[in-house]
Amino acid sequence: MNLKEVLKMADEMVFAKTGQHLDNLQEAILRGTMQGDKYTKIAEEIHCNESYVRQVGSELWQILSEELGEDVSKTNFRSAMERLQNSNILNFAQNVSGSFNICGEGRHPPDIPNSEPPNQETSHQDLSEMPELGNFFDRTLELHTLTTWIIQQNCRLITLTGISGIGKTSLAVQLVQQIKDEFEYAAWYTLDEFPTIDKFQSNLTQLFSQSEKQDSSPTNQKGLPLIKYLQNHRCLIVLDDVHNLFCSGELAGKYKPQYEEYRSLFKQIEKLSHQSCFLLIGWEPPKEVPQLTSENTPIRTLQLTGLDTATAQEILRDKGLTEIDNCEALIHRYQGNPLWLKSVATLIQELGIGATELLIDDTILLPEDLKDVLQQQYDRTSELEKQVMSLLATENQPVNFANLLQNGQISSSDLLNALQSLSRRCLIEKQESLYTLPPVLKQYIKTRRSHLTNIDNE
Repeated sequence: MNLKEVLKMADEMVFAKTGQHLDNLQEAILRGTMQGDKYTKIAEEIHCNESYVRQVGSELWQILSEELGEDVSKTNFRSAMERLQNSNILNFAQNVSGSFNICGEGRHPPDIPNSEPPNQETSHQDLSEMPELGNFFDRTLELHTLTTWIIQQNCRLITLTGISGIGKTSLAVQLVQQIKDEFEYAAWYTLDEFPTIDKFQSNLTQLFSQSEKQDSSPTNQKGLPLIKYLQNHRCLIVLDDVHNLFCSGELAGKYKPQYEEYRSLFKQIEKLSHQSCFLLIGWEPPKEVPQLTSENTPIRTLQLTGLDTATAQEILRDKGLTEIDNCEALIHRYQGNPLWLKSVATLIQELGIGATELLIDDTILLPEDLKDVLQQQYDRTSELEKQVMSLLATENQPVNFANLLQNGQISSSDLLNALQSLSRRCLIEKQESLYTLPPVLKQYIKTRRSHLTNIDNE
């Protein structure tokens, strides 16, 4: 299509919706899109922040979607405009807006019917299971890291891990909203209690087949293997709650027998050449995905940690805590975990306890909802890991491997495996060669031990 015509049509649609003509940035986004440029290149050429360019682009696609009556994105903008130009423009304008008029001659005279009606299935996205973002606290560095891995380094398999409540899903939602238009297909699936691989693959292949023209030839009646779609198209696939694939009561990352086929799928995604990316979100990664990866491999792991003090203070302000100057120790105690901070802030506010009063004797409050969250992760651990956490809970300072070995009844091999598993589950902290439990988890284990002792004494 002629770029000038495209810009003219887009300008009139934007004016009809907003009362404003295309500004310089919007026009640059449309020019770059028509030329096949990525947001990164568009941002570089106009010397603008990439995140802001993506935000303006997203708003622009939304305006055009509302005016055209179909989902418009960076990926399908050209084809959407071609369909508009090839349609009966006068009738279309009357049905959709009535408030704008497209100038210039159409490609077909008015008395010739359209050879192909507008296609409503053009976005190639299945994000119905993706949660709403809600309040998103600053994760600029993590967003940049994930975007670089996916867009620039073309990583095929990425795991996003972290203890419950740390903000993994919120980060992933923000990421998908920013980069989804870089892909032909984008899908988000939450692995519930029964995440069979047949159901998962069926959902994906259905997404692919709906967007492709069906070939009536017998050889094309059966869908392609999933890996073929990933090789033929640029896809972003997000799997949330991936820990539901793994056993409770075992070391981290061991598949439940009925989900072993996912291991083969993830190995295919890693080993075979393709242009797609799988993002796995969960409390623990698959066993075959290492915590530390090199730049030469197509897989990456990002273990999410707590928010910085300034960002965490926003949570406390939102919860009505005004003693912000005295909350740094509180934030540190709860490790900047958004969910933990919200839980304890709610309790403090409801009980009328001042943050300063709370910090006098290093008190760690464990509201019931926080205990429930911690119990879910504690119950997933093996008996061996529980022994190691009990040992660490008795230590006032970080300890090394030799001290743990000396203080417990665990062999060196079992201790190493337990420490590795606890680290992959984000349940212990490692400082050089020293290990320690997070204060909140240490308090939970002490409280649990005391509760069990009381039951035994009754």
